[in-house]
Formats: sequence, structure tokens, C-alpha cells
Amino acid sequence: MKKLLLLSAFAAGALQMQAQQGSYYEDLAKKSAETKNLDTVAWIHSGVLNLGINQGILHNWAAGGELASLTVNGLFNGSITRYNMRTIWTTNLDAAYGLFYAYSNSFVPRKTDDRIDLTSKYGYRLSDSGDFYLTGLFNAKTQFTKGYNYDAPEWDTFSTSKFLSPLYLTFAPGIEYRKGSQISVFFSPAAVRTTFVDKYYTLRDDAGAYGVEYGKTFRFELGAYLTARYVKDLTKSISFRSRLDLYSNYLAKDVYDKNNILVKKDNPGNIDILFDNFIAIKFYKFFSVNLGVVAIYDNDVPYVKTLADGTAKDEPYEGLGWWQIKQVLSFGFNYKF
Repeated sequence: MKKLLLLSAFAAGALQMQAQQGSYYEDLAKKSAETKNLDTVAWIHSGVLNLGINQGILHNWAAGGELASLTVNGLFNGSITRYNMRTIWTTNLDAAYGLFYAYSNSFVPRKTDDRIDLTSKYGYRLSDSGDFYLTGLFNAKTQFTKGYNYDAPEWDTFSTSKFLSPLYLTFAPGIEYRKGSQISVFFSPAAVRTTFVDKYYTLRDDAGAYGVEYGKTFRFELGAYLTARYVKDLTKSISFRSRLDLYSNYLAKDVYDKNNILVKKDNPGNIDILFDNFIAIKFYKFFSVNLGVVAIYDNDVPYVKTLADGTAKDEPYEGLGWWQIKQVLSFGFNYKF
């Protein structure tokens, strides 16, 4: 019996030592992978989860304001990479969701953020110690729930978008310059992008919706695509990430409505732009202040100055024109792994 207990204790100690050693080498490989392209067989993962909440109550407040309000938002950025000698497979997921509740509208939730953005790349390093990879890329973009134009009268009777509508899919072969997990620049001269939209949305406007023609549900594009990412821990408590996407559609042309009236002028020079920046300032252990700014330019999504009933749109940022801008400042829980 004593021998059995001794053997069990020895086995447990060996397993613990092996686990600690495995964890040590895993952490070492993860740290090295931030700035170097590994030439080994390993799985490396990382991620950040941010949860924020803001709440306010007013009573007999002379200056006025929303009597009671609550804002809840969540943001997840995760990455998993498989190294296998000269090949690399990387998958990134960016997901965000936010809701605003106010007493003035009976606490009916209104969205402040909603995004699902998945990118997966598989590459083969062109030389033993180089930074260039022959890479295939897949990207999918959509959202979690229905979206509404809250400026419109009776806005809750119709939606402007929903899950998988629109759904943007991009397939692209190309060349990637990669320096560890911090810097990645991918370029493809022949990227296929498809847009799927429920017919409900393309029938609401003579010009269609999200670049899809009136009454149709699908759009095909072929063009040049560049996507660049930069991720960096500026200090132990400050992390920053940035992403730039550019897409030029070779097949772009002028768009006419069902009555053959010119709706939108278009050509390959109208480059779609996505510029996404996020900085998190962490304090204590699990709390942070987060600032995110996203700018999008898409010629297929024009700036509409009037609502469906013909009234002028009440928006303080009209000077930004067709640019889609989203800025979020939040305080909350931060977990990094």
C-alpha cells in the first residue's frame, strides 16, 4: 500500500512538473510568436474580452436629461494560430454588441454596436527564414440581430438589416508579409467578394440595398484587396490594435433603378475602406478604459439626407457625408488570455 501511495505521489508530481514545463514552453513560444515567424509545430492562441456598463438616474434635475438610462456593451477579439514548419493557419474573430436602454422610450433596447467579423488565412512561407507567405484568405462579415433606423417614424415596424443580411464573403489568393503576430499585410490582385441580402431589403428601395440590385439577393464582385493588421502592447497596461482594409471592384459600373434612372455613379476607383482602431488602458487586474473608432467608406452605401417619409434627417455629423463613423468609449471588465 505504501509503495502504491508513493508511486501515485511520484506520478502526480511528474505530471504536475510536465504540465508546468509545457506551460512554460507554451508561454515562451507565445511570446516569441509576437515578433517572429515560428519554424516549429505549435498552437498559439490569444484573446481579449471587454464588457462595459454605464448607468444613470436623474430626479428633479433642473438642467434636464434622461431620467434613467443603461448602456451595456461587449467586445471580443480572439486569434488562434497553427504553426507547422513553413505553413501557418491563422483565424481571427472580432465580435461586438451593445444595447442602450432609456426611460423615455420605455426601456425598449436600441443597438449601439453589432458586428461579427471572421478572417481565416492559410499560408506557405516562400523561403526558410523569410517573412513572405503564399496565402489564401477567407473573410465573413455580418451581425447578430436586426437593425433599425431610430430616426424614422414607426421605426420598429421595419428593419434595415438582420443576421446574415447583409452577409459579405471574401475569398482571395495572394501574398502576405508577416512579422510574428504583431504585423500582417496581405494583398490579393484577384479577390472575389459576394454580398447576400434578403429580398425584403432590396425591394424597399428602387436602388436596392447594400450594393445588391432591386429585387435581387446576391452580388458578385472581383477586385484587388489589401488588408493590414497591427497589434501591439505599448506597455504592460496599454494595448493597441489597428486594421486597414481596402477593396477595389474591377466590375464596378453605374447603377440604374428599375425605371432606368441613374441612381449612383461607380467605377473601380471608388475604393471601399475600413479603418478600425482600438486601444485599451488596463488598471488593477481586470478593469480597463477602452476607446474604439471605426471609419467605413462604401460607395454602395450612400448618405441619405431624407427619411422614408420625406422629412430631413436630423443628424449633427452631416458634414462627414458618405463616411460611416462609429466611436465607442467605455469602462468595464477586461480579460486577456
